Formats: sequence, C-alpha cells, structure tokens
Amino acid sequence: MSASTKYVFVTGGVTSSLGKGIIAASLAKLLQARGYRVTIQKLDPYINVDPGTLNPYEHGECFVTEDGAETDLDLGHYERFLNVNTSQANNVTTGRIYQSVINKEREGAFLGKTVQVIPHITDEIKRRIKLLGNTGNYDIVITEIGGTVGDIESLPYIEAVRQLKWEPNFDCIVLHLTLVPFLATSGELKTKPTQHSVKSLLESGVQPDILALRTEYKLTDGVKEKVALFCNIAPNAVIQAIDAETIYEVPLLMKEEKLDQVVLEKLDMAPKLEPSLDAWNGFLTNLKNPKTTVKIGLIGKYIELKDSYKSIAEALIHAGASIETKVELDWIHSESINNGNAQEKLGRLNGILVAPGFGERGIEGKIATVKFSRENNIPFLGICLGMQCAVIEYARNVLGHNDAHSTEMEPGTTTPVIYLMKDQENISDKGGTMRLGAYPCKVTNDSLAFKAYQKNEITERHRHRYEFNNTYRAEFEAAGMKTSGVNPNNDLVEIVENTDHPWFVGVQFHPEYKSTVLTPHPLFTDFLKASGLNK
Repeated sequence: MSASTKYVFVTGGVTSSLGKGIIAASLAKLLQARGYRVTIQKLDPYINVDPGTLNPYEHGECFVTEDGAETDLDLGHYERFLNVNTSQANNVTTGRIYQSVINKEREGAFLGKTVQVIPHITDEIKRRIKLLGNTGNYDIVITEIGGTVGDIESLPYIEAVRQLKWEPNFDCIVLHLTLVPFLATSGELKTKPTQHSVKSLLESGVQPDILALRTEYKLTDGVKEKVALFCNIAPNAVIQAIDAETIYEVPLLMKEEKLDQVVLEKLDMAPKLEPSLDAWNGFLTNLKNPKTTVKIGLIGKYIELKDSYKSIAEALIHAGASIETKVELDWIHSESINNGNAQEKLGRLNGILVAPGFGERGIEGKIATVKFSRENNIPFLGICLGMQCAVIEYARNVLGHNDAHSTEMEPGTTTPVIYLMKDQENISDKGGTMRLGAYPCKVTNDSLAFKAYQKNEITERHRHRYEFNNTYRAEFEAAGMKTSGVNPNNDLVEIVENTDHPWFVGVQFHPEYKSTVLTPHPLFTDFLKASGLNK
C-alpha cells in the first residue's frame, strides 16, 4: 500500500438497495473532479466466486471488465461515472476469499495452524482491500461493502474494517448510508431506523465518520442535529441523500451537501481544486431538454428485473443525451412475441434492440422479432445472443435452411450456423470459462460499423461460448448479410450487417459495457440516429 493512499469504506443499513453504489460513484466523481486519482471496489458477501453463474433474476446484470472479470453490476456504475476502467481487483466476493484461504490451507501455507474466520479470513479480506492501494496508482480507494450492517454474511467484512481502523499507517474513514423514512400517518421523518443501524455498526466495533441519510423529503436541521447527537457524528458530517430524478444528478446533490469536502477533511487531505463538472452538467442539460423522442423496444427474457439489462439501458441514456434525444424504452418479454402478433407488439417502435442472454427460453420470440425488424426496415441492434438470433433468422428465412439454429439450443441441428467455439469444447466448469474481456476487431470500410466507429481497429468486451460458424460465411455474404467486423487473430465474426436494410447491425460483443456518461458508445448513438429517422 502506498503511504499516501487513503481509504473510504461505504456501508449500508436499514434496508438493501438504498444506493451505496451510486453514493460511492458520486463521491468518487467529485474527488476525481478535484484532481485526485480515485477508484472504487465492491466487496460482495455472497459465496459465489463471482456473479458469472448467477441467474440475472438473482443479482441483475453481470458486468464484464476489460481484463475479463465477471463482476457486480455496481462496477458498471463506477466506470460510467468515472470514465475509467475497473478490473478483477475492483470486485471481491466471499467465495473468492474462502477459495483463496482454502487453497492456501491445502498447500500447507498455514503450517498446520487451525484456519479460522479471525484472523485468516479477515486477513485475506484486508489483503484484497489493499491491492489497489498497493499499485501506487490511486490517492483514494473507495470500498463499498455489499449487503446491510447486521447481516451474518457481512460480519467478516465489518470486522476487517474494524481491524484496519486500528492498523498503523492505514488511513481510513467509514461512510454509512441509512434510511430516514417518512410516516404519512404522523407526517414525520423518523430517525430511529438510522439510530438502530448505527448502533448495530457500533456493536461490531466500528464508529462511522459520516452518515448519508437517504430520504424522500428534505431533512430539517433539527433532524440532522438529532441524528448527529445520537450517533456520535459531527453535525456537518450528516449528509442528506434525497431522492433524485436520475442517478446522474446525485453527484451534484452530494456537491451541494459538501460530501467531498467533509471526506477530505476527515482524511486530512487538502482540497486541490474546486470540482468542475461542466461536461457532466452539459450531459444533464441535454438529458432533461431533449429536442426529439424515439421509442425503442428492448426485447429480452429477464424483463421482470430491469437491472438484468442495466448497462444497455444506461448506454441508451448516454447516447440519447449526446444527440438531444429522449429514449422511451419499451421493455418487451421475448416469450410474448411470435410471428402472428409481431405487428401488434413491435409495430409502434422506431427501433428494436434484441438483448443478450443464454438458453432456449424466449429464443423463438427473439427470432420472430428479428424477422419483423428485417422485413419492415425497422432499425435493429442485436447484442451477443441478439446477433446470433439475427444470423439464425436470416439462415431460415432468406437462405432457406428451415432448421438452422444454434447448437446451444438445438445440438442436433443439421444447419449449425451458430456453434460452440473450438476453445470451449472440452470445458466442463461454467464459472469464468467463457470468452471474457476485451478482444480486438477489424472493421471493414463502407459499413455501418465503420461509420459509427470512424476507425478500422477497435476493441470490445465479450461474454459468450458460441460463435458464428464460418462454414456458412460465404453463403451469408452472397445473400446480403455482410461480415463487417472480424477478430484479426482467429477470424471470429464479430459484426454482421444486412445490406438490404437501412440500419441492421448484430454484434457478438457487448458494446454497452464501454458506454459512459462522457463517452457514449458510437453504435448506440448511430442506432438512435437511425431510429429517429424511422418515424
């Protein structure tokens, strides 16, 4: 750990989903705007090694980093706010902690000692916490601890924080986010849940330095003073975290509350600059004052939990704001679509995006969606499985291969236009074994992809096991489905386009992972531009 690296731990109480990740990202954004080198890491208490094998209904989207780590969706927020890449070191799970400790025990590293939660598990947690600081690349590391204080699974993490607060040469503070609910029957904001949450943290030996109070209504000075008095907090360190119209307003609200100033004071760090958020404000201005509107259909099978497609939804927001366009997102379950009702379900849309996913459920609805988009010249963007569905649909309905399919869904198909990648054939373990992370792609001239990217060489992030079968490539090309992006190292098809369509693009990679507030992804931007012309 660099001697100058400081740490901010972000914990939560009362209830989950209060927005620790957004508070952490907003604080990081403000500190970054002041000239500090900042990163954020997430500690997840679940025993899965990573979220890669989790059903999206369980934990929302699995976010993939440049270095191929399957991580919590909060890392997507970190990247979107900071415009800086995260890595494997930015996400730690209990599963990874225990796996590491057990491996060391099997190797004999503990010299026969009894392996226990304290000190062995907590030591490994502390080691992981310090990894980013040890690089010397950051002035401040913000560490978000998942779950809620008082949860059994979170106890080792809170204990590790307690130990770190007493370590010499380790400079850290704790920011605790809680809820101040409004009871309509009495017409009052209630601070007792916050008091009990802080009490629970104190019972674990950790005194928070700053409290952020999530609230639907503006807090009075009296409420803040009461919380400060009962929770051993300086009055200026009680921060209002009021509900915002959009998550992208939160950095501005935290700036008004002087959260970044309080943090720097607690860490004994001098403010470098007054944070300049001109570009951020410009984004918000465009977001709130669009000149036009487009209706985009997002077709997927996890629609009930919108966090399953978090990065896609945010990428559309970024792209829309960049061209002063409001995106009205219509979430449509793929299982509800067939060739008979496609006009009713999809006819009102200006653009169609078929989302990624795994497995057979809802696949025929996605294929029917592609067919409707192709035949009716509706701008289309297919991502990962969405691209594969576009290939299957084209093989069936244009090339005449009626049983064309992916071997993922139909191992016995006689026309496997999508099939298992060669390097995946002998893999049995499911976790962390897909094609993951950033890979290069060569984009051809005179293509929609080149028009969007304005360059021939790009890198994009992947998360898949199946690929376009090059056996059929010449047949597709001859009929009008162009291969406009190919991996230069292994000839893997990355991008396909329908040349008989105004805007029809399928990509094997996940462009949504690289979209940020300040650098919207060009494919999403061009997709929305084309959708705006389809009115």
